[in-house]
Amino acid sequence: MTEKKKVSPSLADKLKSLGVKVGMKKTADRSISDRVPIERVLKGDYRQMPSGESFVYEQRFAIDDLHGDISLSPVPTPGILAEYAKDARIGELSIENFIFFDTETSGLSGGTGTYAFMVGVGRYEGDKFILAQFFLRDPSEERAMLEALAEFFAYGEVLVSYNGKSFDAPLLRTRYKLHSMPLPFEDYAHIDLLHLARRLWRDRLASRTLQSIEKHILGIARTSEEVPGYEIPYLYFDYLRDKDARPMKGIFYHNEIDILSLATLLKHIAMMLSDPFGESVEESLDIIAIAKLFEDMKKWDDAAHLYEYGLAKEVPEEDFQKAVKRLAILQRRRGDIDEAVKWWKGAAAEGQIYAWVELAKYYEHRVKDYALAVDATHSALSLMKESKNPHARTF
Repeated sequence: MTEKKKVSPSLADKLKSLGVKVGMKKTADRSISDRVPIERVLKGDYRQMPSGESFVYEQRFAIDDLHGDISLSPVPTPGILAEYAKDARIGELSIENFIFFDTETSGLSGGTGTYAFMVGVGRYEGDKFILAQFFLRDPSEERAMLEALAEFFAYGEVLVSYNGKSFDAPLLRTRYKLHSMPLPFEDYAHIDLLHLARRLWRDRLASRTLQSIEKHILGIARTSEEVPGYEIPYLYFDYLRDKDARPMKGIFYHNEIDILSLATLLKHIAMMLSDPFGESVEESLDIIAIAKLFEDMKKWDDAAHLYEYGLAKEVPEEDFQKAVKRLAILQRRRGDIDEAVKWWKGAAAEGQIYAWVELAKYYEHRVKDYALAVDATHSALSLMKESKNPHARTF
């Protein structure tokens, strides 16, 4: 009689003996009841476009509503902003032609592999500020979202963003190009407030991110709904996998605050630049920053007055000396050598080497007083040797 071979239990048999149901989905998978669609999270609407539906969440704010310390009510855009942006339309067009926009994306690297799964846009209409957020429930709906977004952009001729020139606008340009669609904001004027924020608050704030500007300039404190920017792509990919839209609410909030902040920041900057001697500019470093901006734009008379106005206030020592140096050079450029000499003498008394050098040149070439020129030169050389002197620096 032939002996039967003993068959070892298979892996499946072993798993069954342990009570594991082979072939079932992972227990970590979310159940159908956990899949909350976006329309149950936010009361948006589906806009039927030629390519399909696009989910849009729209809100309307009264222009007297406060966002932080500043109301949404717009102010006339000063011509100086148009000059800065080198586009006359910015100073000529109504604020209702301005489109504020920001994107939330699948990554920060850019390129064709990165897409915007949410685009927030805002504009003024009468006594309201309309904020619309276009959301991509699935990447297959991108063309429909771009079509719906184009309808909103059609109301404007000027874009307002924060780093939008370098990131958001090129990203959207790429997406429209990939779908062989015309770019809805082609040839629009564009104000990128990031660049202005860097100019205005470089010396006062350690960070010029939008949230830093909100906290220190606009008086905005984001609530616990806020989602850190670095988490946003990961939350969206989780949503694509499990279709639970509840975490998206925090991203909508993040984007909403960004758009509202763009509107109030534009207003605040417009007020600063249109009346830098007024109440909207309280900090001495802000006044000096505007003076630098005006100087670079060759508005030398205004810049000189602003430097003097700012220096009359309390200014940190190092910033004070840097501003004095710029003012003295500016006064010389304007032809007011007596004013330049006044500031050089003050800086020289504070141990500034460059000031003694400028005085030496002034005494030699203009006054022809060679003895004073030699004395000024010796003072500069002495300061250079005193390496331990904290004021022996050139600013």
